[in-house]
Amino acid sequence: MGSRSLLEEVKFLTVAEVASLMRVSKMTVYRLVHAGDLAAVRVGRSFRVPENAVQDYLAATFKDGA
Repeated sequence: MGSRSLLEEVKFLTVAEVASLMRVSKMTVYRLVHAGDLAAVRVGRSFRVPENAVQDYLAATFKDGA
């Protein structure tokens, strides 16, 4: 029951939404997902990326690049 409430709070984004948010191409997002750098869930033939995974990736990249 505890994990169910956590999933209700997660907002999932499409690859196109992530690409727009990060200002990169959809192919770049697919590469990050396939490389394991960006967490995603496969739903049928498409991917959904948790919004917090995008924030975590950007925060880690910003720290590494700073």
